[in-house]
Amino acid sequence: MTTLTTSPLAPLLDRLFAQADAATSPALAGISREERERLIHSKTEYLDFYGRLKDLWLPVSRETGTLLYLLARSTGARSVVEFGTSFGISTLHLAAALRDNGGGLLIGSEFEPSKVARAREHVAEGGFADLVEIREGDALKTLATDLPDTIDLLLLDGAKALYGDILSLMESRLRPGALIVADNADDSPDYLARVRSPASGYLSVPFSQDVELSMRVG
Repeated sequence: MTTLTTSPLAPLLDRLFAQADAATSPALAGISREERERLIHSKTEYLDFYGRLKDLWLPVSRETGTLLYLLARSTGARSVVEFGTSFGISTLHLAAALRDNGGGLLIGSEFEPSKVARAREHVAEGGFADLVEIREGDALKTLATDLPDTIDLLLLDGAKALYGDILSLMESRLRPGALIVADNADDSPDYLARVRSPASGYLSVPFSQDVELSMRVG
């Protein structure tokens, strides 16, 4: 038995995934595919774009959520940073691993205030308020200071154009063997080129459902 598969977290995740599956975003429907692609890859308009999608859940899949738990649990992670908390589904999976590892700290980041409020509610309902700190605002600023000396796992699941920038903020604190999980990584080709380069200091491999899994080796 694990925290992930028992109450109160298991029924909470079932409810949240059901809500995410049923949710729609009128704002997203009003943006053409071409414009969406342009905004996703923009480093200057990401706040405006994601601000329009404040009612969109943008969660990890169930499989990716389980993967996050497995990776954090099996590596004994105690220090986790998350770029892109949204409504907190990925946060709950990672916090469950910290709980089962004996404790730790998860620092999340989300710039949309309504999502921060909901994510904090979900974290409290899951029983993880003592393990999770969600920072509100632009992650390029909120994750630039007051981080743990070492980071065991980094989740990238926010604005895709910023994956490389967030990695740069974390890089000096990633311990050897630290894992980086990038969701929807195909939307960040510059990031993929970086972590897949033999000289990058990472070993990296594409994983299921558009996930890139990388390990810090230097």
